[in-house]
Amino acid sequence: MKTRTPISIYILVTLGLTIMAFEMFAPDSGYFSSPFFWGLMLIAIILLLIMNSLGDLIENQNFTKLSAEEKAEYLKDKNTPYFQKLWNSAFKKQSATEEKDILIDHGFDGITELDNSLPKWWIGLFYFGCIFCAVYLTAFAFTDYAHPEAELNHETKTMLASIEEYEKTAPQVTLETAKYSADNIAEGQELFKTNCVTCHGDNGKGGIGPNLTDTHWINVHQKSLFKNVIWMLENGSPNNPTMRPFIKEGTITGRDAEKIAAYVYHINQETAPITPAQGGATPQGEEVKWENGND
Repeated sequence: MKTRTPISIYILVTLGLTIMAFEMFAPDSGYFSSPFFWGLMLIAIILLLIMNSLGDLIENQNFTKLSAEEKAEYLKDKNTPYFQKLWNSAFKKQSATEEKDILIDHGFDGITELDNSLPKWWIGLFYFGCIFCAVYLTAFAFTDYAHPEAELNHETKTMLASIEEYEKTAPQVTLETAKYSADNIAEGQELFKTNCVTCHGDNGKGGIGPNLTDTHWINVHQKSLFKNVIWMLENGSPNNPTMRPFIKEGTITGRDAEKIAAYVYHINQETAPITPAQGGATPQGEEVKWENGND
């Protein structure tokens, strides 16, 4: 009669498999702090204890049917620590006498084969791998677990939420504190498309509003182009009510204006202008030579 695996091992395996399942099917549920998770674990442990008690009854019943020699061997095996058994099953070598008992009756060129049992740790890993494979494939097929695109979307939402939270408490950007950064150009372009492209056209080529890529400007209120754009976004145009004070109206924030100004600076100073021959609007206002670069 073989000794049974300790109940503590079953509990640890059950806990591990349960955590694995929650991690695959409900990773964002905060299951460690969920009463449902711990209630499920409590029920599982109670069922395991009941199973263990039933196993004890069956074991005691079978023990009474053993001979004295079998009982002594069983008790010796039972008193050996579980992890010691795992170690022995993997690394302990048989004696010459024991090898004769498990020798298979065939060989070749002096090489013989022994009918060894597989190590318990190997069997355990094999069954764990089978279970993990089944759970993983199910999670992959019916949930977003291990899908790179879903993970990217989740991380993007988390990042945007953290940026939004930061901007709630971060100091507001004003005309005095705004700084040019090339890192803002891409976001500034998207903000430009949302708020400015209707009047100023694609890539700032002009339309209802003036061409933002040439050297002519109607409103000049700052020495630098970058700060002038922010001034316009904050105060609007004294010459044309269509150019509204976006910041004062609350349409955009000072930080948004900083990004839009970075984009306008980029298309005006760092790229070639869009000429009328290329579809750009005719220059309006006076030619301006901006000072202080992008300060």
